[in-house]
Amino acid sequence: MATSKTKSSFYRRLYLAHLIDSGISTVPGILEYTGMPRRTAQDTIKSLADLDIICTFVQTKGERNRSGHYKITDWGAINKQWIIDNLTEIKLVLDYP
Repeated sequence: MATSKTKSSFYRRLYLAHLIDSGISTVPGILEYTGMPRRTAQDTIKSLADLDIICTFVQTKGERNRSGHYKITDWGAINKQWIIDNLTEIKLVLDYP
């Protein structure tokens, strides 16, 4: 059965938030780990706020040109334990490692 765009988009956001929270917190790191296109990763990070997940960019001290990493500072209404408990299904639906 095909997965709806709504569900896959929701799962992609949850998965990216989980990766960021787990230490895979840079766009290059996310791209390397998942194989997703750069634009998809960037757009997904930006759209986390739509779920009230607060994701901030932490600039590396002394560096320029947006060198740093992302950090989840608030999960909003999302239960991050649910993501951990359902990670196998989420990755299966998205076809991500």
